[in-house]
Amino acid sequence: MLLNGAYCYTGGKAFDAFLPCVVLLHGAQNDHSVWALQSRYLAHHGYGVLALDLPGHGRSAGPALRTVEEMADWVLAVMAAAGVPRAALVGHSMGSLIALEAAYRAPERVSRLALLGSTWPMKVSDTLLDAALNDEQAAIDMVNIWSHSSWAQKPSCPGPGFWVSGMSQRLMQRIAAQGEPRLFHTDFSACNGYRNGEVAARSVQCPVLFINGAKDMMTPARSAKALMAALPDARVATVDAGHQMMAEQPDAILAQLVSHLGADAV
Repeated sequence: MLLNGAYCYTGGKAFDAFLPCVVLLHGAQNDHSVWALQSRYLAHHGYGVLALDLPGHGRSAGPALRTVEEMADWVLAVMAAAGVPRAALVGHSMGSLIALEAAYRAPERVSRLALLGSTWPMKVSDTLLDAALNDEQAAIDMVNIWSHSSWAQKPSCPGPGFWVSGMSQRLMQRIAAQGEPRLFHTDFSACNGYRNGEVAARSVQCPVLFINGAKDMMTPARSAKALMAALPDARVATVDAGHQMMAEQPDAILAQLVSHLGADAV
């Protein structure tokens, strides 16, 4: 579904704004496809699903937005265009910061938050920033290695023949080929430059779920202590995965999301 140049995957069902809505937000150099299993299940079990491609990513028109704040405003505008007054926001990595900022800017429009692979500050190393600026393939290789718990994926994958790390690498390469130059650097700079995390977290008025990867090297759980301290009533779950937890442990992530969102289902 396209809304004013924004691509929204609706999980294989026509979007119904009268259902409880879930907005799924991807991370840096990704698109809606990282939510493949979760979006389809939710769409077929009582939810209206909007798995978004951020501007300049995947099928959404560009240019890419430069700050988390701009992305949060864009998400709220897409919700309005879809006729959604209130939604649960589920964000991974950079997407978790966008969800958090959107809840700060419009608390009455956010029913629940689920923050996956989240931390604040979300600092990006100088080495990775430099690679994203000057050698994008090297940056893709670094992120791909650091985002998975092992190179040989376990039978937790959704079917035989899936090569999780290979699929992740190919997705980042495709986004790089389709998007504007140095998109990875733009995304990383937005994460690196976001300053409002603690203020936003302390303002949250809805139920919050953190999902951490036990083997996450990109945003390890210990790095999220400040964010979690600002949200003392949040529920925290840990799955046996690295940063790309939706692909490595799709069923475990889905189970946590269903539990968190369950009160909203019809």
